[in-house]
Amino acid sequence: MPAIIVMALAISLIVTILEILNGFLNTDKELIKMAKTFYASKWQILTRIVIPANKSTFFNSLKVNIGLSLVGVITGEFLVSKAGLGYLIVYGGQVFQLDLVMTSVIILAIVAYVMYQAVVWLEKLAMRK
Repeated sequence: MPAIIVMALAISLIVTILEILNGFLNTDKELIKMAKTFYASKWQILTRIVIPANKSTFFNSLKVNIGLSLVGVITGEFLVSKAGLGYLIVYGGQVFQLDLVMTSVIILAIVAYVMYQAVVWLEKLAMRK
């Protein structure tokens, strides 16, 4: 099981860090300058300017990570697992049971869709405020 988690993290973590860093670096420099002129601390700049300006970046990163982490989990299951959807896909391919493979892929698609819609719902909830 730890190999599966490592694969999911390895695939999605680097993309997340780069995307959020890019969002932070593209935060409006004028707002940051203005806050510095009012002697705002680095913590205040982060919590009051940078993070609120990058809410959409966080949620877009979550949306991308849903697919990437599922790919990582399935890849980890391809390699080391004796159970799970990845194992069923490999096993179904080895014994020529296309129905087993397609059922696993459809379940995976449904899980990804439900997770994506949950993030969309959270995004709407967070952006209202």
